[in-house]
Amino acid sequence: MPLHGKNIIGNRLSAEGKRTRHAVNPATGERLATAFHDATTGEVDRALTLADRAFRHRRPRNPQQDADLLKRIADEMEALGDELIDRTGAETGLPEGRLKMERGRTCYQLRLFAEVVAEGSWVDARIDRAIAERKPIPKPDVRRMLIPIGPVVVFPASNFPLAFSVAGGDTASALAAGCPVIVKARPAHPGASDLVGQAVQKACLETGMPDGWFSMLHGTGRETGMALVRHPIVRAVGFTGSLSGGRTLFDAAAARPDPIPVYAEMGSINPVFLLPGALAERAEQIAEGLHQSVTLGVGQFCTNPGLVVAVADESLDRFLAATGRLIEETAPGTMLLEGILAGYRQGVERLSKVSGVRVAAQCRRAADLKKTQAAAALFVAEGDAFLENSELGHEVFGPATLVIRCRDRQQMLQVARNLEGQLTATIHAAEDELAAQGELIAILESKAGRVVLNGFPTGVEVCPSMNHGGPYPATTDVRTTSVGTAAILRFARPACYQGFRDDQLPQELQDRNVRGIWRLVDGVLSKDDVL
Repeated sequence: MPLHGKNIIGNRLSAEGKRTRHAVNPATGERLATAFHDATTGEVDRALTLADRAFRHRRPRNPQQDADLLKRIADEMEALGDELIDRTGAETGLPEGRLKMERGRTCYQLRLFAEVVAEGSWVDARIDRAIAERKPIPKPDVRRMLIPIGPVVVFPASNFPLAFSVAGGDTASALAAGCPVIVKARPAHPGASDLVGQAVQKACLETGMPDGWFSMLHGTGRETGMALVRHPIVRAVGFTGSLSGGRTLFDAAAARPDPIPVYAEMGSINPVFLLPGALAERAEQIAEGLHQSVTLGVGQFCTNPGLVVAVADESLDRFLAATGRLIEETAPGTMLLEGILAGYRQGVERLSKVSGVRVAAQCRRAADLKKTQAAAALFVAEGDAFLENSELGHEVFGPATLVIRCRDRQQMLQVARNLEGQLTATIHAAEDELAAQGELIAILESKAGRVVLNGFPTGVEVCPSMNHGGPYPATTDVRTTSVGTAAILRFARPACYQGFRDDQLPQELQDRNVRGIWRLVDGVLSKDDVL
């Protein structure tokens, strides 16, 4: 499928903007072929006008068509074959195996959402029948369900160029909810975005979706992105990226005459708490697991464990020695962008200058900056230093972690209380230790969206029970997840119908349960018809 470098506006292509950009291979510095046109204000408005028209005119909704669309997108992505893998690898420096795995995850979650939509119970239908004879006043017939919120803008991530990108989790969950989607393509991955965007556009045409159900625009976040967020047609925003980027979009959306939700996932230091019994049993084994998690993908995961907390003793010393040896032997790796590498190097330099922090280990081989390479690093500080310096709780995005040596269990709990909101928190405990950790678990439950026991947080399973979210600044809405089937709820809103005749109601709320979904009828879950 040839790259065209144009903006996708519904069923058409457009290239009105004079400013163009090229992708750069971070591993070689090579400027890649094909110029991509930034969207103009007129193109932004046209894409949103089409999305609004498509959304308003698509009544009644057709859940089976939504499910077919999601499955068709997965088919079209797979049909791109090696072309997609090769171009994405050239734009990111990521290896073929990682990208094939990510494509598989992307297609799996598209098909998973298709199953959720086809089954239909996610709409949370609730029916309370009228009781005319109720005293002192009659009870009306009241029925409620979730409906799509409207046109959604999606800002993809740098570190998952497929799974959190044009057809990634935010797009999949918004389409599953029945919302049109406008993607603001990542400037660093325009070719990969172009290929997947064409696949989504083709799937929309083949499944008969209205013109404008999907668009994709190139441009900068400051111009194209802000124009999208501020546009009155947009009803919600999905974002994965930095704290500064997510907060900028959140503030812009809140400042609108009609504020809209921004579901921003913005990163985390994902603390790991090592209890004394676990370290005594398996210090070296935990060190190996931590090293793999910290350096996986050159540390470019939002669940990268950037903080380790433990009570200082001989077992912790063993753990530090083993982790340090592994860090020293780690080869430098190519990061996704020069900007991400620059941020990582600044973060490492900042940590090394904080009073009370020392560099415990660094990889022995020098990083090649011409190849956008980063070197892994291990830092150590005492508990007092962490409690006195709030910046030690800030994320350094890349292959580095900071170990906090606490005086005792009470200081470990104090460190936990001083953490900001996190995507994850992890505990390593011996079999007989966990029962006494109620206070620590309660603190971490209040700080993180996912608590991991005797594992590591990298690797976010796509399944109905997954929660990938957390208190601010991990996300802008602690009640939501960006991974798993519950992500669909971000792009839906409740609608209540009182006193409607049965044939005037949405299909899911009518007396006859033609879709066979679970419904709460007079307070009881049922798949039966309403008699």
